[in-house]
Amino acid sequence: QVQLVESGGGLVQAGGSLRLSCASSARIFSFNAMGWYRQAPGKQREFVAVTNSIGTTHYADSVKGRFTFSRDNANNTVHLQMNSLKPEDTAVYYCFAEDSAYLDYWGQGTQVTVSS
Repeated sequence: QVQLVESGGGLVQAGGSLRLSCASSARIFSFNAMGWYRQAPGKQREFVAVTNSIGTTHYADSVKGRFTFSRDNANNTVHLQMNSLKPEDTAVYYCFAEDSAYLDYWGQGTQVTVSS
């Protein structure tokens, strides 16, 4: 059973930065894809960023140019660097992974709060 553990959330002022991390219990190079979703209060979970096994990364239009996805294969960890944060980025951020059998795994989430 794959376990994903997020960290790095917190409270930041608008315009600030945070770096989220997601540590995997499995080797991340074995995954078809890894990425991030977020869910704001009263809203559906929405896509933020995803990277596939060959390293191609896609971002939601709302975060493009501000968020950067990176991976550390040696430590089985991925990161989401979030710059120029806006109040509308406030949400619980979830890391996910899809394995070679197309099974999805999710972390427990980490809260990001951006104050205006």
